[in-house]
Amino acid sequence: MKTAGIIGGSGYIGSYVTKTFLENGFSVKVSATDIKKKKKYVHLKQLPGAENLEIVPLDTRDVASLKTFVDGCDVVVHGGTPFQLDVQDPAKDLFEPTIKGTENFLEVIHESSTVKNVVIIASVASYNTGYPMPVAGKPEDYLYKESDEPHLNEEGHPYAQAKYHADQVVRKFISNHPDLDVDIVSVYPTGVMGPALSNRDDSTSMGLQYLFKNKIAPNPFVQMLYDNDMEFAIVDVRDVAEAIYRAATTDGLHGKQYYLSNESWKVSDMTRMLNNEPVVEKPRFVYSGKRSEQDLGITYKPAHVSFGDYAAVSES
Repeated sequence: MKTAGIIGGSGYIGSYVTKTFLENGFSVKVSATDIKKKKKYVHLKQLPGAENLEIVPLDTRDVASLKTFVDGCDVVVHGGTPFQLDVQDPAKDLFEPTIKGTENFLEVIHESSTVKNVVIIASVASYNTGYPMPVAGKPEDYLYKESDEPHLNEEGHPYAQAKYHADQVVRKFISNHPDLDVDIVSVYPTGVMGPALSNRDDSTSMGLQYLFKNKIAPNPFVQMLYDNDMEFAIVDVRDVAEAIYRAATTDGLHGKQYYLSNESWKVSDMTRMLNNEPVVEKPRFVYSGKRSEQDLGITYKPAHVSFGDYAAVSES
C-alpha cells in the first residue's frame, strides 16, 4: 500500500483529496496545525477507508516537522496554505506560512528518499492576483492559459500576493534543480464551488456560496461584486480533487502547470443557480481548462451541478 501525505487534507478542497486517495487504496497522512482541535478533522474519520488514515501534527514553517511528516510518503500534496480574505496581520497570517512554508517544503522534498510525486495546490491568484477582475490591458474576450506570464498587482489582496510569490518559489526551484528524481506538478483552481464534506465554518468558498445564495453583502468588497455583477471562473471542488489525484499518480508530468477551471458566470446567475432558478445569460470560458482535460482526463461538471449540490446539502 502506497502512502500519500496531504498537507491541508482536512480543509474544503483537502477533504475531497483525502477521500479520493483513500478510495483508491492509499494509506493517507493528513496534517493538523493543532491536533487538539478534533472538530477540524473529525469528518475524515467517517470516510470509507478511514482505517488507513492518520492525522499528524505539522507546522509547515518548521523543517523538522515537515521531515517527519513526509517520511515514508510516496506522494505528497501540498494544499496547506491559509485561504483568508479577512486578515489582521498579512505578514504573519499569510506571507510567512505561505511563502516560507513552501520554501521549507521544497527543501524537505529535495532531501526525501521516498517521495516520488508532488502536487502543489496553487491558485488562479498565482497567475492573476486581481482575480476575479481581469488583468489590465487584456481584451475582454481574452482566454487565459498556462503559457501566460503571471501577473502581480501589488494592490491586490494579500492572499493573492502570497500565492503569487509562493508559486514563483516553486518555479524557481524547478528551474534550479533540473535533475530532480521527483515529479512536481502545480495546479491552479479558479473559484472552487460545490458542497463540503464537513460542517466546518471556515471555508471561504462555502461562505461565498452562502452570501451569493442569500444576496448578503457583509463588507464593501462583496458589495462591489454585486454592484458590478462580477464574473467568476469556477470549478467543482470534486473535480479539483480528482485532478489532483491524477496529477499525483501520473508519471512524466514534472514541471507541468494546470488551470483547473470550467465555466465563468456572473454573480447574478450564480445566485439564480444557487436558488434553483433559470439563468439569464450564457457562460463564457475565461480560464482554459483544456490542458487538464487532455493530460489528466478530467471532465468538468457544469456549474448548475456544483451550485445545486451545494444548495441541496446546505438545506438538508
